[in-house]
Amino acid sequence: MSPLDKRVIFTSMLILLPPSEKKRTPESGEVLNLSRLSFADQLTSRREELLTPKYLSLPTEQAMAVYSGVLYQALGWSELSKEAIARGKESIVIISALFGLLRCSDKIPVYKEKISIRRWKEPITLALNNIDAELIVDCRSSSYLGVWNPDPRITVSIRVFTEANGIKKVITHLSKKTRGEVARAILMMKSNPRTPYELYKALSKDFACELIPFHGKQSWKLDITVL
Repeated sequence: MSPLDKRVIFTSMLILLPPSEKKRTPESGEVLNLSRLSFADQLTSRREELLTPKYLSLPTEQAMAVYSGVLYQALGWSELSKEAIARGKESIVIISALFGLLRCSDKIPVYKEKISIRRWKEPITLALNNIDAELIVDCRSSSYLGVWNPDPRITVSIRVFTEANGIKKVITHLSKKTRGEVARAILMMKSNPRTPYELYKALSKDFACELIPFHGKQSWKLDITVL
C-alpha cells in the first residue's frame, strides 16, 4: 500500500448511490483517462483488469450526465442549485461495476457490466475506509451492498415500502425513484445532517418515514412509506 492509500479524507456526510442500468451515450468528449478518476490510487489496477479495449476509445462525459435511470432522473442533478451541486460533489460516491467507485464529476463512457463482489470488495473497502464521515446515507440497491460494510453506528440505510391494509411491502422500481428524491432533498438542505436523528427530522418534513436504531452489526434504517 502506498502512502497515498493511507490518506484519510474527512467529510461530514457520505451518500452512497448505486449506478444506473439506463445510461446516456456521450456523443463527443475526451476518451477515458483512468488517472483522472477519483480513487485512482486505490482502484486503477483493478479498473485496468476489467476494462476491455472498446471502452478506451469511447467518448466520455461526467457520471451524472451518463447515468440516466429512474434514481438519477428523480435526483435531477442539472436542475440543482450551485450550492447543492457542490455538496453532491463532496458527499456522493457511486458504486460502479466497471470503475468501483465514482464521484459525480468523473468522466466515463457508456458501459454495461455486472458488479463482481469478489473482485471489488477488497479495493473498495480499502478506499472507503479512508473516508472519515460523521454520517453515511446508504441508498445502494441490494446488488451493491456486498462490496463494503460501513460502520453501522453512523450509517442510515434508506428502505422504501408501500403499505396496503396495514401491511408493508418492499417495492423495487419506485424504490429507485424515492431514493433519488431522498438524495435530492438532502443536497438541498441548508446544512448537512450530522446524525441519524438530524437526517430523520429533516426528511420527515417531506416523507412518511420511521427511524429504526442500529443494533449490533445492523445499521440504522430509515423506512419510507410511499402512500
